[in-house]
Amino acid sequence: MELQLPENIMRKAVKGISYIAHPLRLRILEYLDVNGSSSVSTITKALNEEQVIISQSLKKMREANLVKTTRRGIFIYYNICEEYPASIFSCLRKLYAMMTDNFYFLEEGVKAILPSDYTMMTANRIKLFANYDKMRILEILTLRGPMNVTDIINAIGSPQLKVSQYLKRLKDDGFVTSERQGRFIIYNITQGVHKTCIQCIHKRYEALKDKSLF
Repeated sequence: MELQLPENIMRKAVKGISYIAHPLRLRILEYLDVNGSSSVSTITKALNEEQVIISQSLKKMREANLVKTTRRGIFIYYNICEEYPASIFSCLRKLYAMMTDNFYFLEEGVKAILPSDYTMMTANRIKLFANYDKMRILEILTLRGPMNVTDIINAIGSPQLKVSQYLKRLKDDGFVTSERQGRFIIYNITQGVHKTCIQCIHKRYEALKDKSLF
């Protein structure tokens, strides 16, 4: 059975996820993932946004270790960090392909810009679950399948009131479902960007020989 991520790793993952839960930041990261190292002016022109807004977003993502910079003469170039953000886009493209039957995005090694409305929807959905306790709940349901509240509480070590509140929110947002089985209410994770992110983070972590590099 695959194990839950260590607390420090999950907290780092949540921090990264919370930073990309913003349509423009997600589009910037996607652009860098597809096109590689780029200057602020190039990104600004490609995304048709104001340069000051692009610069502010890049500064925040650099502070969060989502992008890195290199200097070439008088110009500074940005690139996506070699952590899980890049692998998340690979997962999101596959998810989009399965949702739309656009099998081009399922081809190995394909890097292409997704439709902007899908990117915006994705960022807004991520924002709803970019929280440590919520992601712990989603993680345990991904790893172990359907569970009741007591088992979830025991697995993640959070107070019952907090778990119950977050399960309600996750259900209201369509991230989990529930059904009564005898005297128990059983929760299960649904398919979507939330499950994709959990799986992708685990895949990245398991692939690292030196886990401290996550």
